[in-house]
Amino acid sequence: MTATTAGPPDLFRRSLRMLLDKDIAAWVGLWDDQGVLEFPFAPEGWPKRLEGRAAVADYMRHYPDHIDLHDFPDLKIHETGEPGTIVVEMRGVGRVVETGKPFDMTYIAVVTVTGGLITHYRDYWNPLAVAPGGATDFTRGDR
Repeated sequence: MTATTAGPPDLFRRSLRMLLDKDIAAWVGLWDDQGVLEFPFAPEGWPKRLEGRAAVADYMRHYPDHIDLHDFPDLKIHETGEPGTIVVEMRGVGRVVETGKPFDMTYIAVVTVTGGLITHYRDYWNPLAVAPGGATDFTRGDR
């Protein structure tokens, strides 16, 4: 399947493989030019909303330098009554690159795919699990 023919669950699974492969360019390529990425629980100083593929690419460009993902266990994808929209439950596990400490984050995401591309992604991650400005803060200005 290609990005334009994959259903939302398949596209999402493929996106996780790209993150594990640290292929951020390919992951960003799954986004619509006008796609929106939201973080409703983002702590102070972290972005709450990114608009457009370019903003998503800028935000994610240094992710692998800070978080070395190894797996997404416990993946559950729920189809919804909304066309193209899924709800995802998952854990991301790996290590924090700077410290070598384990990384283990639980996520809930609401993802909408239109025309085979991600158009909206609401990421409900736990801000209490990371410290702004710390080793897992790939948004910090000194990256």
